[in-house]
Amino acid sequence: MQIEWLVLADSAQIVGNKLYLLGGGWDVLTVGSGLPVQQRCAVAASYRVPWNETNEKHSVDIEVADEDGQVLARVSGQVEVGRPTGIPPGTDQRAQIAAELVLNLEKAGSFAVIARIEGAEVERTPFRVVLPAQGA
Repeated sequence: MQIEWLVLADSAQIVGNKLYLLGGGWDVLTVGSGLPVQQRCAVAASYRVPWNETNEKHSVDIEVADEDGQVLARVSGQVEVGRPTGIPPGTDQRAQIAAELVLNLEKAGSFAVIARIEGAEVERTPFRVVLPAQGA
């Protein structure tokens, strides 16, 4: 199983196997209200499940961590996709998840969204938290 994408957004939902994003794809979060702050955001991930791994449960985790490795948020679960009737043999399947998060940000700096499958890190999306520039 592979990660197709791992995206940060202001808000994300999966409805009818479609991903809906608001303010998606950012990698810099400017905190205008100062720190510490509670920041709402979302993560979305798409998993590509090979034919021979369908009809099996796969443990997945997504976490947000700071540059020191402190975990600010974690989403854990299982992904399982089947083989729909009439699908050509050998066809990969897509499984998507989206989660709304509240991050307790104590400091500016480097952070990452980390995706794991069966406990092994498979994708890392970095982002930065910054304060507004002086005089801006």
